[in-house]
Amino acid sequence: MSSGFDVAQALDGGIADRQRAWAFIRDFAAAWAVPLTEDDGTPPGELARAEALLGHPLPAALREFHRLVGARPDLVAKQDPLLAPDKLFVDDGGDGVLVFRSENQGCAFWGVRLSDLRLDDPPVLLDAGHGWVPFFDRLSLACVEIILSEALFGGDGQLYNACELPAELLGTIPVRFRHVGLPDYPMWTGPDESPVRWYSAPGKLLRQDGLDTYSWLHVRGRTRADLDAICATVRGRWSLEYPEPADSGPVPS
Repeated sequence: MSSGFDVAQALDGGIADRQRAWAFIRDFAAAWAVPLTEDDGTPPGELARAEALLGHPLPAALREFHRLVGARPDLVAKQDPLLAPDKLFVDDGGDGVLVFRSENQGCAFWGVRLSDLRLDDPPVLLDAGHGWVPFFDRLSLACVEIILSEALFGGDGQLYNACELPAELLGTIPVRFRHVGLPDYPMWTGPDESPVRWYSAPGKLLRQDGLDTYSWLHVRGRTRADLDAICATVRGRWSLEYPEPADSGPVPS
């Protein structure tokens, strides 16, 4: 696939089940990174040892996600990593939660209630220091969000930028970019930057944290030209400046 891959188009109609989620992840990896191979998953023995140590089964969706991309840090461990099997742990809050992902400085955690572990695709909770709250109603949706969020901060830092959105720019995003078929969800930093919504265009990925004035927009281009085109479309005060900007090409319409 080329840099013309459009996340919103690929997720048109939403994510009906976890097989749809895994198919999207395969397509996304091929378009934005390196195609997945059989060696990119966590070995089954590591998952079995984790279950034995925890004394709890892993949900089918979490096992399948690990088997698909667990050994690909570029897809799952650039910013807020998926925990390796030997790093999984149980938090005693909320009647017990199996934690499978951590914010990079330990400010937030994602997990599944112990009582839901036998579900194939259980609900996911988020804790940013104020107790566990709902995040997504299916773990497979959270896995897609991991892939998108980790990709956002990929590209060796040269394909990412961010800006605050003043009132005059808030309406630009849904008009000039397509809404990605992922449900709104809470940002771990709090209600001022919630809910989170994703947008895209071919070769371009945007995450808007919050819907009010001065919410944050985080963007990633598949190429430098894609990134420049986003910044030319949304004329905000971008946080990062890059030397020798590339020819951005046409602005998306």
